[in-house]
Amino acid sequence: MRMQTFAKRSTIVFLLICLLFTSYFQLPNVDVSISEASSIATNGTMMQYFEWDLPNTGTLWNQVASEAPKLKNVGITALWLPPAYKGEAGINDVGYGVYDLYDLGEFNQKGSIRTKYGTRTQYLNAINTAKANGLQIYADVVFNHLGGADATEWVEATRVASNNRNHSLGDKWIQAWTSFNYPVRNGKYSNFVWKWYHFDGVDWDQSTGEKAVFRFKNQSWDWEVDTENGNYDYLMYADLNMDHPEVINELKNWGRWYLNTTKVDGFRIDAIKHIRYNFFTDWLGTLRSETGKELFAVGEFWSPDINKLHNYISKSQGTMSLFDAPIHYRFKTASDSSGNYDMRTIWNNTLMKDSPTKAVTLVDNHDTQPGQSLESWVQPWFKPLAYTFILTRQEGYPCVFYGDYYGIPKFNIPAMKDKLDPILLARKDYAYGKQNDYLDHHDIIGWTREGITERPGSGLASLISDGPGGSKRMFVGTRHAGKVWHDITGNRKDTVTIGNDGWATFHVNGGSNSIWVEQQNGNTVTIYYKRGYSTPYIHYRPVGGTWTTTPGRAMQNSEVAGYSKITINIGPATQLEACFNNGSGTWDSNGGRNYFFNVGTSTYNAGTITSGVPK
Repeated sequence: MRMQTFAKRSTIVFLLICLLFTSYFQLPNVDVSISEASSIATNGTMMQYFEWDLPNTGTLWNQVASEAPKLKNVGITALWLPPAYKGEAGINDVGYGVYDLYDLGEFNQKGSIRTKYGTRTQYLNAINTAKANGLQIYADVVFNHLGGADATEWVEATRVASNNRNHSLGDKWIQAWTSFNYPVRNGKYSNFVWKWYHFDGVDWDQSTGEKAVFRFKNQSWDWEVDTENGNYDYLMYADLNMDHPEVINELKNWGRWYLNTTKVDGFRIDAIKHIRYNFFTDWLGTLRSETGKELFAVGEFWSPDINKLHNYISKSQGTMSLFDAPIHYRFKTASDSSGNYDMRTIWNNTLMKDSPTKAVTLVDNHDTQPGQSLESWVQPWFKPLAYTFILTRQEGYPCVFYGDYYGIPKFNIPAMKDKLDPILLARKDYAYGKQNDYLDHHDIIGWTREGITERPGSGLASLISDGPGGSKRMFVGTRHAGKVWHDITGNRKDTVTIGNDGWATFHVNGGSNSIWVEQQNGNTVTIYYKRGYSTPYIHYRPVGGTWTTTPGRAMQNSEVAGYSKITINIGPATQLEACFNNGSGTWDSNGGRNYFFNVGTSTYNAGTITSGVPK
């Protein structure tokens, strides 16, 4: 069918009416998958909103603003955005080669005004729009180093062994890139100038072209840091001296400025194992005390060794959560094991199991994706299983990776949005209440959540299998006795009736995942939609009820080629009033009128509604 934008007056009126309904009325309690009426907080779910090989178009900040309503609707509650400041490689810098912490895409430095992701104005608009849609924003903080200095300085230094930074190989004077005076910014926001004594080492001597690790004479590496390479303070570029009082003071001043400027809700902190362990206890403590805000923080201490993570949490007094690198490596190993992994051990020696309140769980990220330094890509077949594990269990704060959700075009990695959305909705609407574990089989493991009365319809049963599939008898609670459950992922087409004792036998296919939830009682409307948009959204209300939040709910691909499908419980209503859009502002105007669907199954094709499944 031909899709139109709201250019006509009648269409504009229609959209305003929809928005008015959305703004002034609570969402109805007739469909638990969209209900926000409960006062119980929705499960938190973070998304890492970038991947390493994003095209250099300067459009990411605008994309954040446009996607925010859809992400909120599917269950994302917070976005971790990439470093927003100017990098030494200008618009080609992913953000980790930090040049100027104060340039958020405002000054013509390193060959451009904008960063890889856009301008300062676009960045602040993205944050404001996301927050207006109920999303929190976490900024990426990179304090370990600076790159792309404005000038060199002569510094007496000691060359050290690359595999043992405590072993000296001789002294020499080097020409080091350590002078950062930011002539273009010219003191705006901060007049601090970085000199050689604000750093403790570099890896390049400009005078001789020698690449080696140089520790500045009479300086010492930070301690305590990771013990890899003897002392892993030095990582890259000009390494900040975190014991220098001027450095400490300037980084606190920047933190105050950044919070006042951006109003972010917290931080993802880079390379913390290369920075003395108690630095962020002071830095975050100062900002939290001065702002009176919680300021959630998660640190990147990338190590598969759970003992190192426990040690950091202890030494930093639990000042931040950590990414659970061990669970990532468990998923990687399982995905490579051709069904021979012992699933009973999937989370042994992980932060998720040992310290769930400090664990940010993940499947992959920008460093583990193909082509990167920590490449350890979890195979695609296993990813729905891994996401089911981190999203429907009670332990940890899960982080969804942009490259999994939207794909990575450079490596022809397709988007998994259609597979991840049902798992996200399961977390958002059903993953509440007491957890019962059945991690007792080498191929099939499962767990249930019994639900809570404050969220009608909540509760679920999850199964994942790396082998031939099968079944598992699990307890979901007597409150669900007699209810009919179905697999929200669509991988299983059968239903399960919960016994009077609260037990039932649930099935899962081979090498697959299934998440069983209550099939809602009352009147249901099933719509098959002939796709005109790549991802159609339906904005609706039961007749007499209230509207969903614009743009509504994403429709999933159906078993009928060319059609999307959705089933909506409308409670006591007898009809569903709806309109369709692409999720980004383009609507099927229908002459400014809405469509009406009766209870049962209907097919929508080019504006015509017929009863039943598409022929």
